[in-house]
Amino acid sequence: MSSAEAMPPSPPERSVSRDSQDSMDDYWSEMRNIEEDCQGGQEEMIERGSMDEAELEEAWLHEAGLSTLVSGAPTDSPTEALLSTLTRSQAAMVKKRLDNYTQTLRKRNKQPIRHVRDVFSTPDTSPAEHAPAMSTNGQIPPKLPYWTPPKARHSCPTFNPVESSVSECQLEPDILSFEAPYSEGVTAHRKGRDCRDCQKIRKGDRDLPTFQIVKPKQGLTRVYDLSSDDMKKIGCICLIELTTFYDALGIELKRNRFVRGRVRETGIFGVPLNTLLENDQKKFPGSKIPLVFKKLLSKLEQTGLQTEGILRVPGSASRVKHLRQELDTKFYDGSFDWEQVRHNDAAGLLKMFIRELPHPLLTLQHLPAFTAAQKISSPKHQLQALHLLVLLLPEVNRDTLKALLEFLRKVVAFEEKNRMSLWNVSMIVAPNLFTWRGKSSRQEEMQGAAGAAHLVRLLIMHQDLLWTVPCFLISHVRKMNEMAMSKKTPSSEKTKRKLLRRRTTDREKEKSEVTDLREGVIRVQAPLHAKVSMAIQLDGETRARDVIARFDFENGQGSHTTSRRHKCYLFEVGGNIGERCLDPDALLLEVYRVNPHCEWLLKSRTT
Repeated sequence: MSSAEAMPPSPPERSVSRDSQDSMDDYWSEMRNIEEDCQGGQEEMIERGSMDEAELEEAWLHEAGLSTLVSGAPTDSPTEALLSTLTRSQAAMVKKRLDNYTQTLRKRNKQPIRHVRDVFSTPDTSPAEHAPAMSTNGQIPPKLPYWTPPKARHSCPTFNPVESSVSECQLEPDILSFEAPYSEGVTAHRKGRDCRDCQKIRKGDRDLPTFQIVKPKQGLTRVYDLSSDDMKKIGCICLIELTTFYDALGIELKRNRFVRGRVRETGIFGVPLNTLLENDQKKFPGSKIPLVFKKLLSKLEQTGLQTEGILRVPGSASRVKHLRQELDTKFYDGSFDWEQVRHNDAAGLLKMFIRELPHPLLTLQHLPAFTAAQKISSPKHQLQALHLLVLLLPEVNRDTLKALLEFLRKVVAFEEKNRMSLWNVSMIVAPNLFTWRGKSSRQEEMQGAAGAAHLVRLLIMHQDLLWTVPCFLISHVRKMNEMAMSKKTPSSEKTKRKLLRRRTTDREKEKSEVTDLREGVIRVQAPLHAKVSMAIQLDGETRARDVIARFDFENGQGSHTTSRRHKCYLFEVGGNIGERCLDPDALLLEVYRVNPHCEWLLKSRTT
C-alpha cells in the first residue's frame, strides 16, 4: 500500500484556445459588472497607504509574536520559546527584520528599544552558513539555540510509488512532503543555482501537475484538529516561514497600512465577517461562517449547479440591488422570502457580498502576499506559498474561504451541464477576491487581478491540502510548548508546596504504571463510553482507528451510551501539545514517542 495520498485530478477541460478566449471574455465581463456596481456608491471607503520601513518591520514582528523585541518590555518566555525553535534560515530572517527596524529608527535619530545584538549575537553571514557566534564573555549565547530541520528530500527516497499501469513516458505526480520547512526546500534559489522544481515548468503549459502527499506517520493534522492556542502559535511560525520562503525565492513581501473608516455593524452587506459571525453565534452557537453566506451557497447548490452559465450570467442589476436591500433589513427577523431568489440572483448576491466586505476576504495585510505568489514560476512553490497564506488567515476568513472553495469545486464538477470549466470559474471569481470596496478598479489593477485567476485555480484544485497543518509546523509548536514548560517557576512558597505534592502524586502514579509504560502500554480515557478506561498495548502497526474500534467492540453493539449518538475521536491532550485530534491512520507509537507525557482521550468534537 502506498505511503502517499493522491490529490484529486484536474477536471476535464475544453480546447486550450477556445477555453482561454472564453475565460478572458468572462473575466472582462465580470470586471465591467463590478465597475457598474461600484458607480454611484456612497459608502465610506477604507483608505490604505504604504507603510514606512519602521512601521512595516514593527507590524511584522508583532504579528510574528515577537513584539517584545521592539516594545521595551523584557523578553518573555513565549518569545524565547519561539526564537529557540527557528531554523537558521528563519532566524536569519528575524534578525534581518529586526536589524532593518533598528537602522530605520537610527535614520530618524531615534534610539531603538533593543539592538539586534541583544537578541542575535551572530555575524552577518548567509542564512545557510551562519552559526551561533561567541558573545562578549566568550560563551555561546543561549538566546537562540537553532533547530536543524531534516533536509529537504528532493528525490523523496521514502516515497513508494502508487501502483499503476500508466506508461513510464507520462509525467509522474509531484511529491509534497510536510517533514521539512518549505524554505529549506528552495535552497537552490538562495545559493543562486537552478531550482529543480522550476525547471519542470514549460511555458504555455496550462495543465497543472497533480500532487501526492507523503502521509506522516503521526497522521495528517487539519486546522480544526488543534487547540486555538496552538493555532495562534502556528500563525506566528507561518509568517516567519512564509517570509523566509519568499526571501529565498527573491520575492519581497509588502504590506498595506489602512486608515479605518466607519464600518457598518448592522445589516448584511458591508459588515465585517467577525461582526456578522458574532451576531449569528448569539442565535446559533457554534456557527463557523456567516449564516447569510451559508444560505446563499445552499441556494445555489439547490438550484444552480446544473444551470448553464451559473456565476457567469448575471441577474438583473436592479433586481439584485432590490434583493440586497431586502436582505439587509429582513434577513435577521426571518421575513426575507428566499423563494423569490433565482439562481442568477443568488450568484450576484454572493459575489456582491464578497466584494463589499469592508476588509477583503484574503485580508488587507496578506493580499499583497497572495498577489506576489503570481511571480513564482513553479506551481509546487506557488501551492506551498498559498498553503502558508491560508494558514495565516484569521479563523472566520479561513472558514469562509473554505466554504467558498468547496462550492466552486462542486460547480466545476458539473461542467458538462453548466459549461463552467475550472478556467471559467477561476476567471470570474478572481476579480471578486482581489477587488474590494476599499480599492479602486484602475486598469493596471484589473490586469493584475487577471493573473490571480491562476492562483484561484490552484486554490480550487488543491483545497484539501490547504487545511492541513504540516508536520514541521507542529514540531515548532511542540518545541515551543516544551520550552515554555521548562521556563515556568513557582511564584510563591504555597505554589511550590502545591506543586511538590502534585509531583509526588504523579510520581506514585507513574511508578504504579511503570511496568505498563515499559511494555508500550497506554491508558485511554473514554468518559462517554460505558467502559471509561482501557489499557492499550501499542506496536508499530497500532493506529488511532484500531483504538476506537476496540472501544466500540468492548461496549457492544447494543450499547445506548452517548458514543452511539456522537462519533468519537482519539485525542492527544497535554504534554507538548495543547490538544490534537488524531487522524484515524495515525500510528500511535510514533505519537507516543514525540509526546510521551500526553493523556489519551476518546471523545466527540466540540465543534
